[in-house]
Amino acid sequence: MRYFPNDSRSNQEMLDKIGVSQASDLFSAIPESLRLQGGLKIVEPKSEYALLKELKAKAADYPADLPSFLGAGAYRRFIPSAISALVSRAEFLTAYTPYQPEVSQGTLQAMFEFQSLLCELTGMEVANASMYEAGSAAAEAVMMAKRVNPKPNKVLLSAGLHPEYAETIKTYLSFGDYQIVTIPLLSSGQTDLELLEKELDQNALCSVLQVVNFYGVIEDQAAHGALLAKSKALNIAVLPEMTSLGLIQTPGQHGADIFVGEGQSLGLPLSYGGPYLGVFGCKKEYMRKMPGRLSGLSEDSRGNRAFCLTLSTREQHIRREKATSNICSNQALCALWVTIYLSLLGKEGLKDLARINMSKTRYALEQIRSQTKLKPRYTGRVYNEFCLELPCNATLWIDKLLHEGLMAGVDLARFGQTEGGILISVTELNSKAEIDLLVSKLGEL
Repeated sequence: MRYFPNDSRSNQEMLDKIGVSQASDLFSAIPESLRLQGGLKIVEPKSEYALLKELKAKAADYPADLPSFLGAGAYRRFIPSAISALVSRAEFLTAYTPYQPEVSQGTLQAMFEFQSLLCELTGMEVANASMYEAGSAAAEAVMMAKRVNPKPNKVLLSAGLHPEYAETIKTYLSFGDYQIVTIPLLSSGQTDLELLEKELDQNALCSVLQVVNFYGVIEDQAAHGALLAKSKALNIAVLPEMTSLGLIQTPGQHGADIFVGEGQSLGLPLSYGGPYLGVFGCKKEYMRKMPGRLSGLSEDSRGNRAFCLTLSTREQHIRREKATSNICSNQALCALWVTIYLSLLGKEGLKDLARINMSKTRYALEQIRSQTKLKPRYTGRVYNEFCLELPCNATLWIDKLLHEGLMAGVDLARFGQTEGGILISVTELNSKAEIDLLVSKLGEL
């Protein structure tokens, strides 16, 4: 196929049509300091051997196996070797997403199993075949709430919601007529439900609550659900750390209308930040308002079991004006990865994993309280993450500990919060010796 580049006249006609004078105006939202100035400084070509040798040398300067207590929405987990062996089998090789779905019976069955496992895990009646990741899925949940109940426009966000998820929601809603209200946290770290109740008027569209919130505190789902039951506002539950469902009650048990989760902690490797996996579920009555696609079990003309796309509201499948979203599906490989992980772990395995995380976190907190002068910011029960108040800039502490071979946590100042807060995550991969080392170093500092 031949390629015909636009001439300057054609380019100007397009710019005039969208209302800008020059192409650089299209990038006005990007700060000047982040824009590329001049060409890329690319070195001369090298042989494959020379390049691999250089990359190995550079990699050696960055040790990858330091004790790590990083979290904040991305978690280190033990991933059984069986998963990578199974997902790489030829039977599972597939396109990004099936556009002629009935031909791809294996892919559709994997989607169906994924949906079934997620419904059982979250207590929701329906789950779709996945989203990109939890941040955009949370925004899609609010958009879905608007389709369910078009008149109200007040969106209530808990201050315990992951800051990046909250920013994504605000970005999505910036082009519509929405009022966003942030509900603060109590000294326990839980959302102030009394203030939430005052905001639950006729104009309240939905309440977005992160079940195990950004600071690791376990929210009161029962009380939140009871409040929302008296209102027409939809109950949206969010959960970035889904292994916690091995211990805590499910959002479905407490009346969640829509559930959003992040599947990364269910066996997906960190991989420098993705791709991750958005989990999305809802009550059956709202199914047709849901973004994404649903794989269903049916029968073919001969009466044999057959899988099909029962519902697909993506613009790739239907007219754009009828679509619920145009960015709402994940690579099927990520969903398959999580499906195999949950199948290998099983119900009891998930419970055991959650207990290990909870007990190690409790041990870390007890040791910090008894052996250092540091105190947790919040008093509520936590799952595998907690926030410490530091007497000075957290970045200074984190950098010093990094030079001593320890990735101590995440500086909360990077999320626009006041300096002096550090978020520490403890998972099954943190040994007692690593926790003791962290406590010792914190005590010295």
